[in-house]
Amino acid sequence: MQPRNMSMSGVVDLAAVKAAQEAKAKAEQTRAETARQGGVGAVSPADLVIDVDEAGFEREVLQRSAEVPVVIDFWAEWCQPCKQLSPVLERLAVEYDGRFLLAKIDVDANQMLMQQFGVQGIPAVFAVVAGQALPLFQGAADEAQIRQTLDQLVQVAEQRFGLTGLTVDADAEPGDVEEAPAEAVGPYDALLEAAVRALDAGDFGGAVQAYKNVLADDPGNSEAQLGLAQAELLQRVGGMDPQQVRRDAADRPKDAEAQIAAADLDLVGGHVEDAFGRLIDTVRNTAGDDRDTVRLRLLELFEVVGPDDPRVAAARRALARALF
Repeated sequence: MQPRNMSMSGVVDLAAVKAAQEAKAKAEQTRAETARQGGVGAVSPADLVIDVDEAGFEREVLQRSAEVPVVIDFWAEWCQPCKQLSPVLERLAVEYDGRFLLAKIDVDANQMLMQQFGVQGIPAVFAVVAGQALPLFQGAADEAQIRQTLDQLVQVAEQRFGLTGLTVDADAEPGDVEEAPAEAVGPYDALLEAAVRALDAGDFGGAVQAYKNVLADDPGNSEAQLGLAQAELLQRVGGMDPQQVRRDAADRPKDAEAQIAAADLDLVGGHVEDAFGRLIDTVRNTAGDDRDTVRLRLLELFEVVGPDDPRVAAARRALARALF
């Protein structure tokens, strides 16, 4: 799944300055609109821990992260360390009294979210702040370490984005949470939302077409351009056998198609520099049509990550050196 307000650069590069600035502006806009609507009511302690799936991710995590940091606990029923960590996180969510919201995601039922965040093993804990995702820790951690990490998260959320958390009322009934107001509808919002729904459903071909429909009328629509690049990447990766792709890339280091496929996997897994480096090396080792094919795929991956990402700028310079 690739939620609308969360670009892939947000997943794989959480230090991008421009992305953080845009996220802060978005959070401020959402809070201002919420205030005009009368504000969000108090929540009960039980509402501080929620179960989230792919269908509700944008609403429950991305949209709410404009009001409160959302900590994500990736877990599974069969995972013994998860059974030790999850109760600690749940207890701390209540103890921190609304300064963060805990979203629990069962990886067995939500494979796309696990893949999108590049989760390599569980338990894994991430956070989303003002639409921007960042990894917190993976595996077992003692409570002191967890508290230190949460304290830093809360501090960053408040200082950089002005997120002071939710108001908690012990007498409030669970579930009595007012939803954030809907965003203003723009000329292409219906088509963009259709693309998001297609991605949520794993219909990458449908998402590709929806984004192309927007670009047919508005070629400069940056949201559709980014969405199309991401949807096409997920469509390509969706039918791959990762182990076979890795074997082929290792066995055939000068094979353009083998290296392109492996680079796609690298990027979806969050290994941005590996993806770029692999293709730049392949540009150096190929010629003619193969070289041009690799170059064009690298430019597509630049679009997925975002032109302002510092790793894109570095890779562009390295590509220029490889070509000339």
